[in-house]
Amino acid sequence: MILQALYEYYQRKAADPESTIAPRGLEWKEIPYLILIDKKGKFLELQDTTEGVGKQKRAKKYLVVKSKGRTGSNSWQTANVFWDHFGYVLAQPKNTDDKGMPKALDDAAKQHKSFVQEVRRLAEIHPSNEDIQAVAGFYDNPENLQHIKTDPLWEECIKKDGTNISFKIAGQNTIVAENPDVTSSTEDCSEKDEPIGICLITGKKAPIAILNSAITIPGGKSGAKLVGFQKKSGYDSYYKEQGMNAPISKEAEAAYTTALNTLLGKDSSNKYHLHDTSVVFWSQKPTKLEQCVSFMFAPPSKDNPDKNTEVIRDFLQSLSSGVLNDEDETPFYILGLAPNAARISIRFWRQGTVGEFASHIRQHFKDLEIIKSKNQRVYFSLFNLLTQVASLNKMENLPPSLASDLSQSIWDNQPYPTTLQMQCLIRIKADRNITSIRAAILKAYLNRKFRNHNNPPKEIQMALDLENKNQAYLCGRLFAILEKIQSDAIPGANSTIKERYYGAASTTPTTVFGRLLSLSRHHLAKFDTGKSVYYEKLLQSVITDLDSNGLPKYLSMDDQSRFAIGYYHQREDLYKTTTDKEKN
Repeated sequence: MILQALYEYYQRKAADPESTIAPRGLEWKEIPYLILIDKKGKFLELQDTTEGVGKQKRAKKYLVVKSKGRTGSNSWQTANVFWDHFGYVLAQPKNTDDKGMPKALDDAAKQHKSFVQEVRRLAEIHPSNEDIQAVAGFYDNPENLQHIKTDPLWEECIKKDGTNISFKIAGQNTIVAENPDVTSSTEDCSEKDEPIGICLITGKKAPIAILNSAITIPGGKSGAKLVGFQKKSGYDSYYKEQGMNAPISKEAEAAYTTALNTLLGKDSSNKYHLHDTSVVFWSQKPTKLEQCVSFMFAPPSKDNPDKNTEVIRDFLQSLSSGVLNDEDETPFYILGLAPNAARISIRFWRQGTVGEFASHIRQHFKDLEIIKSKNQRVYFSLFNLLTQVASLNKMENLPPSLASDLSQSIWDNQPYPTTLQMQCLIRIKADRNITSIRAAILKAYLNRKFRNHNNPPKEIQMALDLENKNQAYLCGRLFAILEKIQSDAIPGANSTIKERYYGAASTTPTTVFGRLLSLSRHHLAKFDTGKSVYYEKLLQSVITDLDSNGLPKYLSMDDQSRFAIGYYHQREDLYKTTTDKEKN
């Protein structure tokens, strides 16, 4: 079903006149360097196509013949058509130490021979094509390969192994690899010797692709594939080899691999990346959900950090108003992928309708609703949630599967992973800071965890709930009141009871609250009568609801979460009350 859905996506994009998806047999390829030659093939200079600075630096993309699959000891025999890395194009060995240089030189020489043979093959087929003949002329003169190594850009060009290079004729806007006579060579000279079989995607009898094209995935090796069978590796069935084990026609193979590479492309808005998992999504036809998902899950743009919040708000409002009802039955797909040696690992696969997934996303954001200060973000993207529970707010510091597991729980409308709660509590204690996002995470975690139980407890509200008699929640409220009393009594203090006692108070309340209540009496003595009475009544309103047998000796993780939420709710209410009084 995955391959069929990708095949259908390609057909949809190919039928769209505004789509830039590559035609069959072609691909958009970043080519950082071009060899500028004249019409006789004389080398003129190297040209750098990259733009931008730092991490934003990108090479220009060109529509060229799709890269060919090549693996094993004979991979040097397979050259791409009028573009490739510098080993093939210029016989330049990859960077290595002295011990490995002889082999690198030999590999580069063989690669170069294969590339030149491909150039000459097309030159024979198209004797009147001046562009192709110019490239052939470049290789007719050995001095060109020597002159190119004196170019100012040469050292930069060969600094990184695998750097792609192509040719450009002086005075032209396109590169030779884009020439129609070159791009029309996408198919082999003849398909009469190709094995024929029933394609498992289309159900039609057609020539079968022996090798599936490589998929470019962040963190993966070049040449990684979604479908692949190594020769004589023990996975062949009924004496079939390679692609015949899972027969996919050449036409369908080109379609699904192009579709997946397009979805995973750097410019794609149909993907988000979480830790080691790349997630792509698409619908059977254009939908608002397809346009908005990346803003809900991906990091915010540095140029417009509020864009994510704006898109999420607009999407949720569209759901509430019924604007998207016409799209509800449209099929929608989500595919989670991770690099794994030579073959790509499928982390998860979901298929449903726009209406189903949209309702799950709406529930996710509803669960995260919590009272916030004015300047805080209204809606939290998945990236915001994960960085809030990561050490130093860096995704790479998260447990490996957390990002993927949380993403799946949102799509499936299931409880969040326990790891999320654990990480959140760890960060709260380490940073001694309960942000609105962390409080929202814990609230949503608990509500989703118990929602489908036979006798679920009352759901935690988004703001202070005076009817919530849970002992951990009350302890959190009490701690917030004691902290506010201290901060009012000692303005500008270097630290509060939160810095010294939060960890113990939220885990073993009985060990610290007696001391904190005694300390509060000294602080209350510094207030005028009215303020002292106000805080004493507030303290008493919470203490009255605590168990007469005493404070809890130990709080479970769920109760530690309730403590944090109670603390956050009460703190926000106290500061809101103070602000309102100051305004009046």
